[in-house]
Amino acid sequence: MRRPEHLTETDRKCLDELCERSPAPATTTEYARRLAAMVRERRSEHLALDVWPADVRLDGPRELRTLAAGIRRDRTAVLAALTTTFTPGAVEGNVTRIKLLKRQMHRRADFDLLRRRILLSP
Repeated sequence: MRRPEHLTETDRKCLDELCERSPAPATTTEYARRLAAMVRERRSEHLALDVWPADVRLDGPRELRTLAAGIRRDRTAVLAALTTTFTPGAVEGNVTRIKLLKRQMHRRADFDLLRRRILLSP
């Protein structure tokens, strides 16, 4: 998934040799690079989001076909992820922290104590 220009010379040679020996790694590499560029550059044009899964469905490996089917199935969420700047990172971090506190307090305290610990913890 690393950008081609960031590969070391050894990695580039190994990848080139592998792609020369078999067409499967070559197509997988090409599809992975296209998907990575689409996500990295946050290209939101509808065409790119439709073309990549269609291409993978035609001749991509099974694992990428499964990913492409998921992208097609949840196209609205993928499009929103590529077009919005919203990130749920802070919310997810708090949810993880609360779940950890809840597991630590399991069967040891009632709801009021758990609530107090959640509100007072950093």
